[in-house]
Amino acid sequence: MDSNSEINRKTVLITGGAKRIGAETSRTLHAAGMNIVIHYRSSQQEADELCYELNQQRENSAAVIQGDLDDDSVYSRLIEDTVEIWGHLDVLINNASSFFPTPVGTITLGHWHNLINSNLKAPLFLSQAATPYLKENNGCIINMVDIHAFRPMRKHPVYCAAKAGLAMLTQSLAKELGPEIRVNGIGPGAILWPENDMDENTKQYIIERTALKRHGEPADIAKAILFLVRDADYITGHIVPVDGGRSLNI
Repeated sequence: MDSNSEINRKTVLITGGAKRIGAETSRTLHAAGMNIVIHYRSSQQEADELCYELNQQRENSAAVIQGDLDDDSVYSRLIEDTVEIWGHLDVLINNASSFFPTPVGTITLGHWHNLINSNLKAPLFLSQAATPYLKENNGCIINMVDIHAFRPMRKHPVYCAAKAGLAMLTQSLAKELGPEIRVNGIGPGAILWPENDMDENTKQYIIERTALKRHGEPADIAKAILFLVRDADYITGHIVPVDGGRSLNI
């Protein structure tokens, strides 16, 4: 079987796959011949529209599943529902993520649970549920980490701690799940501005601290993910920074 036939068999589950970087990743991996399962929590319209778009390009190549990652019972169901659609799972992309500031003095248990659940807890338990299926196909897991997993960002201690945990989880799972399953991460820098307001001065400050003096695009992340899925058979336990060199000068 040639490599094109092999890539066409891959089934990918992308959490938070309906919008922003998740949607671009869905389109990129789909264009490479993979079948895509788009997970969403509340963005049903965007998920359905993206699924329709992909299925118009290639019939029966995309599907949608809903699940709240704050619900402890959802992890196994999402994996089982994905496997039921095409009979196997080859790639899990833990992309869904909460992001908001939590200055010290304002942090609540609700903030803690929200940020830890989406950025650390869900990736762990989804990966655990997916492990038996990924082992069957020498599959891979990709976690959406952050350059701020390694250098803290002011006013975001809970988010940074969650992403730091995800970085270590990525390395730990790579060691635990090898040789059958590869586990890697992506460390985005200035790709998309947060959905909450960010003033222009802050944006310019961030851009000036990159080596390339510009922000990136969702396609930059999606292409890095495609590389890790398709071409990086001997890479595991690593977090690839896609940040325009910002991690050189945080």
